[in-house]
Amino acid sequence: MYTIAGSLPMASAIILLPFYMRNLTTDNYGALSLYLAFAVLIQVLTTFSFDTGVYVFYHDYKKDEARLARFLSSVFIFLLLVGAVLTIIFSTLGNWLFDLMWSERDINFFPFGLMSVITGVFQSVFKVHSNLLQTSQKPVLFFWSNLLSFAMIAAGTIVGLELYPQTLWGPIGGRTLAAMVSAAWVLGRIANIYGVAFDFKLLKKSFGFNTPSFLYQLQQWSITYFDRFIMAAFQLPLSTIGVYDFAVKCMLGLEFVISGLYNSFYPRVISAVMEQEKKQSTPEINKYYHGLVASIMLMVCLAILAFSMAVDFGILGSGYEESLLYLPLIGMIYLVRSMRYYFTMPYGALKYSKPLPVIYLGVSIFKILIIVILVRQFDVYAVIAAALVSSLVEVYFLWRGIRGKFAFKFNKVKLIIAPLTLAALIAVSQRLFYVGSYVNYSIYLLACLVILTLLYRRELLSLIQKKTTRE
Repeated sequence: MYTIAGSLPMASAIILLPFYMRNLTTDNYGALSLYLAFAVLIQVLTTFSFDTGVYVFYHDYKKDEARLARFLSSVFIFLLLVGAVLTIIFSTLGNWLFDLMWSERDINFFPFGLMSVITGVFQSVFKVHSNLLQTSQKPVLFFWSNLLSFAMIAAGTIVGLELYPQTLWGPIGGRTLAAMVSAAWVLGRIANIYGVAFDFKLLKKSFGFNTPSFLYQLQQWSITYFDRFIMAAFQLPLSTIGVYDFAVKCMLGLEFVISGLYNSFYPRVISAVMEQEKKQSTPEINKYYHGLVASIMLMVCLAILAFSMAVDFGILGSGYEESLLYLPLIGMIYLVRSMRYYFTMPYGALKYSKPLPVIYLGVSIFKILIIVILVRQFDVYAVIAAALVSSLVEVYFLWRGIRGKFAFKFNKVKLIIAPLTLAALIAVSQRLFYVGSYVNYSIYLLACLVILTLLYRRELLSLIQKKTTRE
């Protein structure tokens, strides 16, 4: 339930792709990608990492119901106050900022920039509430709230695209309306259960944890989305940005499924680490992450094959065939990033977020420099190469930053060598042995199955023996 429902609100970007492709040109889609990235930035700024904070502080306060109520009520009031300040600032300076960044582009702050600000503010309210439902173990309400939010986004977008084709009123207006309705329900529920109170002294105690985590999330946004802004600033055509973002969105479905899988076992991992006297990984903890990496390897290969067929057969519309060049390379990024979940785990479990801003500031600057230096010569390939190299750097420094406080003991082949081997196979095949999309992409899937079968042969044999014994 967490995996499926948790992915729906943001997964709408993938599920709605056919409607975008049939009703938006690549230029329009490129502009849409910039507005949506801007909305996510506003969401990060408004949230101030309380989406992460409620995971931790809920358990600190849950034995004191009055204190918990004051804390949660204060959190949501704080979100509204920050959102109001951001709306005022951008309403005043938005036109100037957009002209400064994209003076030669048809990208204006009014009306879609302002709508993106409103969307980001209200999405932050819904995001924090969803994390609260997860940490308080309310899967049914989590499922239905996310499902209804997704339904509103989808309905608003589709109707808007039908009424106003070749414009952004549908995709941006539909998301804004859904965010407003979802946030209104959340705020009503919070007020009804926890009351309305603003205890700044209590709230302030969480700022020490939130601030490094907030900087980390801001840098994560930079790593994930800022490349579109750089591409636009360096005068790459909006159509090129649109095709690249389309390829990213196709593979982005993996991110939502991975996030759901991770969130489904992460509370158990946190609980297991907190019970330890000496903080270290254990076989019980490792099995979750070995399984996660194996799942990511399979999903990457399946996604590359499935989306290449969808593009080739015109299922998602026409005009985006160039994205076939980028899908496998973007899949490699997910293979490299599969390792980071394991090495970020101790930071949350130990409430040790102090090194993260330094690590991600370095990673962000490193990635941006690679893009700036190479983008004029290699355009989209520079962006993908920067993401690959910076992901490897990120994993390395995450390990170095926590190893003094947490002892890692894990199977290097399952966690590191296997995904890197598959990524290397994709890179070499795309460059030297490219026969055709279906042939190559089927080979990737077959190679992945062979690698996983060799790695997990004992587990597979054990499962087969158990099944045979039961029969």
